[in-house]
Amino acid sequence: MRAREMHPLCCLAADCVPGAGGPDAAEADCSPTPPAVAAEEETAVAGVLYKWTNIGKGWRPRWFAIRGGVLAYSKIRRRVAAEPPPPPAASAARLIGVPRGGVGGAVGDHRPIGFVPLKVSSFSESKSDDKRFYIITPTKTLQLRTGSTKDRVAWIEALVSARSEYSLNGGVPCDQNEGSFSTEKLRNRLHAEGVGEAAIKDCEQIIHSEFTQYHSQMKQRCDEYLSFIGSLPRDLEVVNSGDASAVDKPRSELFKHDCSSSGKCSEYSNTESSDDAGKQDAGQLSDEDEFHFYDTRQSFSDTAASPDLKMRCSNSGSGTQKFGELLAIDKTNEHLLPSLKRRSELPVPLEKEKGVSLWSMIKDNVGKDLTRVCLPVYFNEPLSSLQKCFEDLEYSYLLDRAYEYGSRGNGLMRILHVAAFAVSGYASTDSRPCKPFNPLLGETYEADFPEKGIRFFSEKVSHHPMVMACHCEGKGWKFWADSNLKSKFWGQSIQLDPSGVLTLEFDDGETFQWSKVTTTINNLIIGRVYCHHHGTMNIRGNRQYSCRLTFKEQSFLDRNPRQVHGIVTDTNGTKVASLMGKWDESISCIINDDASKVNSHIANQSAGATLLWEKNEPPTNPTRYNLSSFAITLNELTPGLKEKLPPTDSRLRPDQRHLENGEYEKANSEKLRLETRQRMARKMQESGWKPRWFRRDTEDGTFRYIGGYWEAREQRKWVGCNDIFGNVSLCTSASI
Repeated sequence: MRAREMHPLCCLAADCVPGAGGPDAAEADCSPTPPAVAAEEETAVAGVLYKWTNIGKGWRPRWFAIRGGVLAYSKIRRRVAAEPPPPPAASAARLIGVPRGGVGGAVGDHRPIGFVPLKVSSFSESKSDDKRFYIITPTKTLQLRTGSTKDRVAWIEALVSARSEYSLNGGVPCDQNEGSFSTEKLRNRLHAEGVGEAAIKDCEQIIHSEFTQYHSQMKQRCDEYLSFIGSLPRDLEVVNSGDASAVDKPRSELFKHDCSSSGKCSEYSNTESSDDAGKQDAGQLSDEDEFHFYDTRQSFSDTAASPDLKMRCSNSGSGTQKFGELLAIDKTNEHLLPSLKRRSELPVPLEKEKGVSLWSMIKDNVGKDLTRVCLPVYFNEPLSSLQKCFEDLEYSYLLDRAYEYGSRGNGLMRILHVAAFAVSGYASTDSRPCKPFNPLLGETYEADFPEKGIRFFSEKVSHHPMVMACHCEGKGWKFWADSNLKSKFWGQSIQLDPSGVLTLEFDDGETFQWSKVTTTINNLIIGRVYCHHHGTMNIRGNRQYSCRLTFKEQSFLDRNPRQVHGIVTDTNGTKVASLMGKWDESISCIINDDASKVNSHIANQSAGATLLWEKNEPPTNPTRYNLSSFAITLNELTPGLKEKLPPTDSRLRPDQRHLENGEYEKANSEKLRLETRQRMARKMQESGWKPRWFRRDTEDGTFRYIGGYWEAREQRKWVGCNDIFGNVSLCTSASI
């Protein structure tokens, strides 16, 4: 490969030659040198197209030419009398939209100002303008316009033809000869050891056989990779078309060519959404920006990788992960099972909600335990505390990554992802002004999310004190916890002090345990209600590493609140990594770096920082409860689910369901009825009531799942599960 020649997958070569246009040139600009393949071949198609540059300059004519699978364009300038005429275009070149002799006195500049590799490009027509079309690449979108509708059709046909002719499968040179090597040194060494000629020939035959097999495997992998890269233009068209249904399809369907009813494959899209996308993207481009190309491999990584692969690394280092390793980890998140379509918003309220005087409620309950106070549903969100336990597992993919890292022997990256998971559970608490429903004694909640690879189950196991236990199984890990949340009014604020231990166990035997930090909700009477988490979280591991996270307590004049800092130490107490970020935004880490970067408020932008976790985008249709997109799905009764649930599931709780539907009067009356029913819980617990699915591992230990729930669910046999949401008389007889 010559010095000026480059592989089609690499960056286009660019030279900056100030003043290269000569002293008489209208302006001196820097323009890239075209790829070698384009320079060696003659122009196939050429013509004038109007290109959108920017708002100030608008549409400008440019000379476009297709050479060897690359579309090059240059500025058009007027030729002065003393200037010699430009070299004539090749006789074989096809001109579109211009006479054979050119465009009057205007000529195209000899040096192109931009190149578009057609091999990784897609094309889209505009429905609003029959002369406009777009060229979409992994890094930019060109908005172009022809002189007539006929010219637009001709240009698109020429572009599609050039892309097909110079496809990646045919464009990448491949040595058809089998690889060869010499066994002369091996033969001489074996002769020196006194090995016979027959044994030497057997050794040579074995080596040749193994090498041939290896060579075939590498060639097959190369062909598969080139085939995948060649299918990316169709993927780009689907993504830019904005078709949500196509994006949700499996990857095998996403890369297939669209076929019409007549059986012909569509070579380019024709949608309004792509038209809008072109207006937004192309409107921000200028001629000076055109030659800033990026490595196509980076573009393919951003386009083809799944959302779970959002780990951005700035510089290489001990803490920076290679894309190949991340891609291998991400493959574990692919599921062959079809993804269940879950809702993206709550039902429209049936009634208009009436406000409640907060001050009248607070002044009568100062210093009391909030769990024993009867509050109207106005202060509740349509979720129970059991469902809130599962909300902490929204970012369970972090545990999947932790398992993969540990199975590869990288224990440090495992605990870093575990720490990020421990912090991520607080992300959904931001701007959540309402409290969840207190579950009834024996109330349960299940969550089966095959698209995330997890199954979750929780149960209220004690009423006084109120204790909830949960158990979750993922890909290579198990998570269980019990929690006893103590809360008190302090006039202007509420303090929530959780107690209980959270345990994470991987299939290889490594376990981590930690407890949650204190939460304070402020400005209950005056000002905007907000919460903050503060305290120290110690993540204790049973092997090499442990972690200590500090949630900074927010002060009145703090300009950078919600910060989290942490360190990871080994068994000798040596600091090996640092964590930093915000519990409502993201967490990053620095491995073997100094502490000065950790204390900086721009630590996430440090040269050696690696992003571990980032909060998901909020829903497009928020409500006053400010639920996350994940939380909106927790109380949903998907088709066929109600028949499988036990009578104790939180989704069947009537006051919570009425609140979600916006039936506030019914919700208040049902809540009062159920709390009257719940007053019997203490007597039930004192008379020997025991939880159905959990038991303490020791007298004062953690509640552990005893199994059997999912088996009973499959058989639809809920022995020992009473109708706790029914009428008082029925529940009383059922509990006796």
